[in-house]
Amino acid sequence: MPTLRKPGFRLALFATLLAFAVVLLGAYTRLTHAGLGCPDWPGCYGFLAVPSGEAQLAHAERRFPDAPVEAEKGWNEMIHRYFAGSLGLLILALALQALRRRTDAGQPRGLPLALLGVVVAQALFGMWTVTLKLWPQVVVAHLLGGMTTLALLFLLALRLAGRIPALPAPAPGLRLLAGAALALSVGQIALGGWVSSNYAAVACLDLPTCHGQWWPQGMDFANAFHLTQAIGPNYLGGMLDGPARTAIHLSHRLGALAVALTLAALAWRLWRHGLGRFAALLLAALLLQIGLGVGNVLWQLPLPLAVAHNGGAALLLLSLVLVNYRLRVRPARDFDGSRAPAWESRTGRSASADLG
Repeated sequence: MPTLRKPGFRLALFATLLAFAVVLLGAYTRLTHAGLGCPDWPGCYGFLAVPSGEAQLAHAERRFPDAPVEAEKGWNEMIHRYFAGSLGLLILALALQALRRRTDAGQPRGLPLALLGVVVAQALFGMWTVTLKLWPQVVVAHLLGGMTTLALLFLLALRLAGRIPALPAPAPGLRLLAGAALALSVGQIALGGWVSSNYAAVACLDLPTCHGQWWPQGMDFANAFHLTQAIGPNYLGGMLDGPARTAIHLSHRLGALAVALTLAALAWRLWRHGLGRFAALLLAALLLQIGLGVGNVLWQLPLPLAVAHNGGAALLLLSLVLVNYRLRVRPARDFDGSRAPAWESRTGRSASADLG
């Protein structure tokens, strides 16, 4: 029986793809040191685009004498803002559609409205990223907000995808393990943002050791995770010394190890439960991310690999959202809310062959 998609599915799916592009553009902006390419918000030196003519450049110099125009960095920042603004409009459309169809059976209402709240918060974090001059706490919050937007849009697309055959009842602890894997991955993404915002990605240039040691001496964890750093200084390039950056970098490696072990255990449990394709999906995303991380260390953070590492984190997050959703989805229902025929969850494609 064909799967009936609910209204808004295509829009939610397109918004998910756009959110993924925004995540990549945000990483590119951060990694090209263009976070302050425009010293104001939401415009750029008071204009809707990067100033170019003599009159515009003179105006920009008068308004921001300490921030000379760098066109390339300015465009990196503004293109990211254009895409993010377009995504915000799509999310507004999804929220309005949810309100208009609020009486329809099975129509998600809270999730689109929550997304609208998240995107408003994201706009504020984007503004504060500029006005607080790349204060690491705000940069990390902005990154997490972007990943949250992406994950919630993907979840909305899954919920609008129509009837999804129910999986066999999960083994005891499988849902808990999947939830723990998701939580650990979110924590690792936050730690990765802390690495990036404090410019600690190249604090260790060897593998598997760091500075030739398994536990480098003199690491400064107190300052590495000092979460009340002063507001006011320009954090472009970072303010921490070498020992603190080394502590951040090594913490990220240890976090990656914890995530890898947890995901490997989850993949094993999924495979044992007859959900081999979910296990393969998780392992593929995990191995891709590990490979990108190793490459960034060995080749000292080349821009394409560094951006791809952010994309890999997003793909791993989406894989875990999918697994958690499918392990928790209720038996399939029609649009009118009636339960789908029991045979539909037991026959047709096997659960292990269905990725939803």
